[in-house]
Amino acid sequence: MSKNKNATKVFADARSALHDLSDGIRLMSGGFGLCGIPENSINEIARQDIKQIHAISNNIGNSGRGLAILLKKRQIVEATCSFVGGNPDLEEQMLAGDIKVNLTPQGTFSERIRAAGMGIRGFYTPTGYGTIVAEGKEVREFDRPCLLEFPLEADVAIIKAQRGDTYGNLWFKETARNFSPLMAMAARTTVVEVEELVALGDIPGEDVHLPGIFVQRIYQGENYENAIEIPVYASQ
Repeated sequence: MSKNKNATKVFADARSALHDLSDGIRLMSGGFGLCGIPENSINEIARQDIKQIHAISNNIGNSGRGLAILLKKRQIVEATCSFVGGNPDLEEQMLAGDIKVNLTPQGTFSERIRAAGMGIRGFYTPTGYGTIVAEGKEVREFDRPCLLEFPLEADVAIIKAQRGDTYGNLWFKETARNFSPLMAMAARTTVVEVEELVALGDIPGEDVHLPGIFVQRIYQGENYENAIEIPVYASQ
């Protein structure tokens, strides 16, 4: 996937922003459960029927939505994630041996992504020592045994922000920020969909959560479901 060579980073829609995807990509997708997921980009990848995807996301969708749309179409062959609960599609394919799943503790998962964006070549963590997570990994003794972990990077990151300007500066709404800024820094090409596309300068500098230097393509999404996994109602 090549970066946009035009003067502008703004694309008309998901189809034009993701026009040059190819089979076998390493794909990061922001979101936590169904919160802050790039709905338009996921639907476009499903439409293109891209194959042999290595998906990198916290939970690879949930309840048939999000990245589970790609799972149901058998577009994902490998997944690196930290949570598989609430995802019967992933569970079924795991048990059948149809998909390779790299389960990674959530803190390690986010730090591996951050390391890729920061140029860190590796780090040690005690998380996972003494479990199956440690299998095949180098162990070094500090104040306690620690595992050597390596950066996690991708060819493409698809993320969603509440607001973005034409340069790609982004503002995320509350917890919808989740892993997205880290993923934008760890991918060769970052494609962002926003609910509000505004002019450069409309987002005050102190409110920018991710600088546009990490964004190659941006477009305004549409028809968001913004699904809620588990509604919680206050008692009367």
